[in-house]
Amino acid sequence: MKRLYTLLLLTSAFALSAQNTKKNENTSLDSIQRLDEVILPTNVIFGNKFVAHNRTGSSYYISPKELQKFGFTNINRVLSTVPGVNIYEEDGFGLRPNISLRGTSPERSAKISIMEDGVLIAPAPYSAPAAYYFPTIARMQAVEVLKGSSQVQYGPFTTGGAINMVSNQIPTKFGGRVRASYGSFNSSQFHGIVGDENKNFGYMVEYLNYNSDGFKDLSNGGNTGFDKNDLVAKFRYNINSNGTIKQAIEAKIQYSDEVSNETYLGLTDSDFDASPFRRYAGSQRDVMKADHFQVMLTHTLDLSKDFRITTNLYNNNFGRNWYKLDKVSSNGTTEGIADILEDPSAFASYYDIVTGNVNSAVGALYVKANNRTYNSKGIQTKLDYHWYGKETFHDIEVGLRYHYDEEDRFQWVDEYNMIDGVMNLTAAGAPGSNANRISSANAFASFIMYKLKYKNLTITPGVRYENITLKRENFGTSDPTRTGNALSVRENKVDVFIPGIGANYNFSNTLSVFGGIHKGFSPPGNQEGQKPEKSINYELGTRFNLLGLKGEFVGFFNDYSNLLGSDLAATGGTGSLDQFNAGEVNVMGLEVLLNYDLLAKDQDWSLPISFGYTYTDTEFQNSFGSSDDLWGVVTAGDELPYISKHQFNATISLEHQKFQLNLNTRFNGSFRTVAGSGTIPANEQVASNFIVDFAGKYSISKKLNATANIINLFNKTYAVSRVPAGLRPGHPFGVYAGLEFMF
Repeated sequence: MKRLYTLLLLTSAFALSAQNTKKNENTSLDSIQRLDEVILPTNVIFGNKFVAHNRTGSSYYISPKELQKFGFTNINRVLSTVPGVNIYEEDGFGLRPNISLRGTSPERSAKISIMEDGVLIAPAPYSAPAAYYFPTIARMQAVEVLKGSSQVQYGPFTTGGAINMVSNQIPTKFGGRVRASYGSFNSSQFHGIVGDENKNFGYMVEYLNYNSDGFKDLSNGGNTGFDKNDLVAKFRYNINSNGTIKQAIEAKIQYSDEVSNETYLGLTDSDFDASPFRRYAGSQRDVMKADHFQVMLTHTLDLSKDFRITTNLYNNNFGRNWYKLDKVSSNGTTEGIADILEDPSAFASYYDIVTGNVNSAVGALYVKANNRTYNSKGIQTKLDYHWYGKETFHDIEVGLRYHYDEEDRFQWVDEYNMIDGVMNLTAAGAPGSNANRISSANAFASFIMYKLKYKNLTITPGVRYENITLKRENFGTSDPTRTGNALSVRENKVDVFIPGIGANYNFSNTLSVFGGIHKGFSPPGNQEGQKPEKSINYELGTRFNLLGLKGEFVGFFNDYSNLLGSDLAATGGTGSLDQFNAGEVNVMGLEVLLNYDLLAKDQDWSLPISFGYTYTDTEFQNSFGSSDDLWGVVTAGDELPYISKHQFNATISLEHQKFQLNLNTRFNGSFRTVAGSGTIPANEQVASNFIVDFAGKYSISKKLNATANIINLFNKTYAVSRVPAGLRPGHPFGVYAGLEFMF
C-alpha cells in the first residue's frame, strides 16, 4: 500500500514540475480549474466532464459524443472504457451484465447502486438487488460512474460506487432523429425520438426495438437470440417560468418488454474447444420473458438561483419468468446442471441426456419456471443551497428518501423427457410448488453533504443514514393460494451511519490532487441478526493536463471487515439469495487514464487517443466454506473470483467534418472462477482476451449519416464466464450497417 501511495505522490510531484514549464494554462472544459458553481439537476451526478474532473472523488462521465462514436448496444462494451470497472459477460449482448466497481462482487451487479435519471433502477434494490433488469444503453444520452470518496449522496451500496444512466432529455427546440441498422445474425435495431419545448411545455417520445437471432447454434435448430422493445415518454410543464420563484413538473413513463431465448446451460471444456457456439439440446425450451414499467414524477422548485428543492416520486414494476433447465435425473438420482458440466465423465449418463445423445426416461429433465415479480417505489427529496463568502464558496445538500421494494417468487418445475433430441413435456408443475414467498424491504435513507471551497482547496465532508427493515414471508410450496396456514416469517433490521470525506487541491488549472476516505456499506439479507457488509475505503489521485496530455492516476484501498456473498443460481449456487459472511478482505488497485490528440493544432482533422488501465489485487484475510460455486472453500490469502488483475482499453479515432473512423481495443486479463491462490487451474480459469471493435460514420448531408460497426474485428473466439453452468462464449465477428436521419 505504501508503494502505491508513493507512486501517486511521485506522479503528482512530476506533474507539478512539468506544469511549471508550461507558459499558457489551458482553460478549456477539460482543464482543472475553479467551477462556475451551478446547482445540478437531480437526474445527474455530474452532468458534464468538467464537473466530473473537479469532483473530490474519482469519477467518469461518458458523454453523448462518446456514446455515439461506437453506437454500442452492449453496456459491457461501454463501461470497458472506464478504469476501475470490472465486468464478466454472460450472453454476448449485454442483456444482464455483471458489473463490479473496484473489486466489489460482480454477481448480477448486485453490489453497486444502479440508477436511471437519479432513481434506483434495480428490480428490488434492497431486498433482491440482483439486476435481472438493466436499462437499455442504446436509449441513453450519457453514463456517469462515481467511485471513491464523497459518495454518501448515493446508496444503499457505498463501497465501490454508483452508476447513473441519463436517459434522453426533452430537447430545447423541436427536433429528433431516426436510426436503423441491420447486420450479422439477423440483428436489427430501430430507434426513433422526437421532442420539443416552448416557454411552458416540453415533451419527448422515444421508441427502440433491438433484436437478433443470436450467434449460438442449438443442436436441433432454433432461435437463440432476443427481441426487446423500449418506449419512453416525457412531459414537462414549467410554472411561472419568468417569475423569481420557478417551478416545473416533469412526468416520465417508460415501458419495455423482452423475449430472450437465453439459457443458464453453457458447455464443457472439451465441447467449448470443439464448438464454442454450440447449444445443447437440453436448453431448447429455455426462454426469458420480461416486462418493465416505470412512472416517475419530478417536481423542481427554484426559490432562487442558489436554492433548489427537487422531489421525485417513482414506481417501478418488473416481471420476469426465466424458464430454463435446472436439473437432470438419471439412475434414480438428480444432479444440477453446473455439476454435470463441471465433470461430465463422472456424470456421463446425465450429460448424454443434456446433449440429446440418448433418449431419456419420463421426467428426466427438470425445467424451472423462475417466475418472479418485483416492485420498487418511493419518494425522494433533495435540498441544494449554496452561498458565497469573501474568499469561500459553500454548498450544502440534504437528501431524504423513503423506499419500499419487494420480490415475489411464485415458481414451479416442469418435467420433460428427451426423445431423438426433442424435449417433450411429461408433467406440468403446479405454480408456487417450487418457491412461494415474498421478500421485502422498507428503507429510510438520508444524507447531508457540505462543500467548502477556499481558494484552491475543496473539502466535502458528509454522512449518510440508512434505516432498513428486511422481511421474508414464506407461504410454503403447498399453499399456492397463500392462505397462510404454513406461513413462516423472518425479519432483519439494520440502522447505520455512513460517513465520508473527500478533498481536492488545485495547484493550477492543469494540475490537482484529490483523495478521501469513506465507509463502505451493503445491506444484509433478511436472516435475523445478519450483519451488513462493511469496509473502510481510501483513495488518492491526481488529475493533470500537461502539454496536451490529459490524464488521471488513482490508487485505492478497500479494507473489508465483513464481505457478504450471495447464494445466486446465476453463480452456481442454489438460488436462495441468502447472503453469507465472507469475512475480511483487502482490495487494492491502481487506475490510469490518459488522453491526447495527435492533431490538436489542426483545424480540420483530429486524432484523439485514449488509454485506460486498471490493476486490481484482492486477498481474503480469513478462511471459510460456502455452497456457492463462485466462492467455494476459501483459505486466507486466496483471491476473489471473477476479478481480472489487469485490464486495459485503448481507443483511437480519426475525425473530420465529413466522417470519423474509430478503433477500440480492450484487454481483459485472465481471472479465476473459484477463490484460490497461485497458478489458476485450467478448469477454474477464464483465459485473457484481446478484442478489437471498429465503428465508422460518414455524413451524407447535414441531416443524414451512414454508420458501420464491426464487433470483434479479428473474430477472436474467447470465453467470458463459467457461470451459471459451463463455459460461455463472447460475441464473435459481426458486421452492422445503418442510416441515421436527424431533423
